[in-house]
Amino acid sequence: MTGSRRAHARPDDTVDWYATTSAGVGTMDWPSPQDDWDFSDDLAITAHDIRTVLGPDADDMMTEAEIDVDELIKLINAETTLLPPLVIPDSASADRTASGADDEPEQSLIAAVKTWKRRFLRGSVLALLISITGGGAAALAMNKSVTVDVDGHEQTVHSFGKTVGEVLHDAGLSVGEHDALSPSPQAAVGDGGVIKLDHGRKLNLVVDGVARESWVRATNLRDALAQLGLAEKFAPGTWFSVAPDAALSLGGSTVEVHTLKNVTLYDGESAPRKLTTTALTAGDFLKDQNLSLGPDDELLGGSAVKLTDNAEVHISRTGVSVITQQENIDPPVQQVQDNTLDAGKQVVQDPGTPGTQMVTYKVTKRNGKETARLQLSVQVLTPPKAKIVRVGTKQPDISNGALWDKLVQCEASGNWAANTGNGFEGGPQFTNQTWLAYGGGQYAQHAYQATREQQIAIAQKVQAGQGWGAWPVCSVKTGIA
Repeated sequence: MTGSRRAHARPDDTVDWYATTSAGVGTMDWPSPQDDWDFSDDLAITAHDIRTVLGPDADDMMTEAEIDVDELIKLINAETTLLPPLVIPDSASADRTASGADDEPEQSLIAAVKTWKRRFLRGSVLALLISITGGGAAALAMNKSVTVDVDGHEQTVHSFGKTVGEVLHDAGLSVGEHDALSPSPQAAVGDGGVIKLDHGRKLNLVVDGVARESWVRATNLRDALAQLGLAEKFAPGTWFSVAPDAALSLGGSTVEVHTLKNVTLYDGESAPRKLTTTALTAGDFLKDQNLSLGPDDELLGGSAVKLTDNAEVHISRTGVSVITQQENIDPPVQQVQDNTLDAGKQVVQDPGTPGTQMVTYKVTKRNGKETARLQLSVQVLTPPKAKIVRVGTKQPDISNGALWDKLVQCEASGNWAANTGNGFEGGPQFTNQTWLAYGGGQYAQHAYQATREQQIAIAQKVQAGQGWGAWPVCSVKTGIA
């Protein structure tokens, strides 16, 4: 192109450049607070630019087109071409007056222009050669065939690009932060070259309810687990929410994992069972084992308890049943007083006969052990015959009863059934040893269980053997001794 070239900044920090005929260069004046920079020398197309964009085959292509470099430049300048906008760098867009640095923004802008020229001039030159030769010369530049391996899938790309990055751009491929690219974007690539691109994928593994986020360069779950070193961690039988060969999305995948766990089940009165499960909770485990709970059964700890390896699950079973059984009826006891027998003595005159009955019960059991029994009904089959017992009412012969009442009033405040736990019992305050030694056992095991008359009868024997000294205080205090 000929004539003066001046870029005018637009509000969106781009510059429109229109290549017109040799009559001059047209520009679009956009309002801008910035000063104009003159970089016509940088925009001018040179022989070096032509050879750079055409590469090592530049001379061959121009020879085939029967044109030299100067003629090619003239033809390019004569063409009416609208090139894409030039993006102005931030440093060039800054307020130069405030910063006090005039040279730095201009150098940034010049560098941007050179980059812009290298990017778009190649296409213009090749297009011109194609129009001249019908495509023969340009084919030398377009005949670069590159194999691009994306996540294990190969494709052939024909590109003008000289570097890996340019070829990927032509193929419409971008490299993300977590992707792996070989060779590097700046590496040169020739005809027959191979580029390998492995996309990074975010994998959110939720293992037994605990989330773990990782980035992998694998296309399926199996390869991703191997890449993370987890392939051996999950034992056979582990449950995955997707198949191992399932493809992982470029947008990210969430996979739930339920590890295999050893669990001991205690179910009611049944013997403990060793089981394996991928269930996360005790409630899930019951479903996994097709176990149900009755209305009165209980899962200890609740269904939300999380299971770990070697966990125990306890089910308390409460069962209710109705049973009917035959039982004996004890004979009722009929007592007959007998004044020929000493008081307290009993003699069975007739043992009677037990009856029989059918009794219905509601029985509650927990884990096989009965915890409650409720009688619902009774049907008498055979009535019982009463047991007759003669009860003695004969009291022993005693004398001076009033005297002993006086002594007992002093010893036990007149209480013939006194038993304070101090070792002395009954009205006369016998020791149990003395009571039994003098024959009190014929009436009762302890003195306080015997009648007044029986205690006086034994007290008389003690007084006859030991004298009133057996009651040293009260015998003197009452004036008996």
